[in-house]
Amino acid sequence: MICPLANVEEVFKTEKGAVYQCSRKNRYWLDFANTSTSFTVSDFFSFKKRIDEIDIEAMLNDSSRNSDFEMIMPFRTDRCFILSVEDILNLREVLSGAKFMLELNTEIQRMLRRNLLLVH
Repeated sequence: MICPLANVEEVFKTEKGAVYQCSRKNRYWLDFANTSTSFTVSDFFSFKKRIDEIDIEAMLNDSSRNSDFEMIMPFRTDRCFILSVEDILNLREVLSGAKFMLELNTEIQRMLRRNLLLVH
């Protein structure tokens, strides 16, 4: 659960999960699989990179039981994700959508600052 005292804004949300940004603590909160996980900004992007690097095709082609799930323990958290292929795809959607929205917001802010300088 996200801290009720935190000042959070929704970054991106799907039926399967959401990412929130806490500007007060400069952290991202991932709500996924009925739990919330807090990340520093750099740890959030490192976690996204680790999820993106999971070889889904290899998981699907491997008939051994240990390839049915991937275990990920994000850096500096007390959370362990045990993810099926479907979970990985859902998590990728949430993380990719959040990254896109964060990049879009950065670009909009950059353009607004540039236009403000042109006006003055």
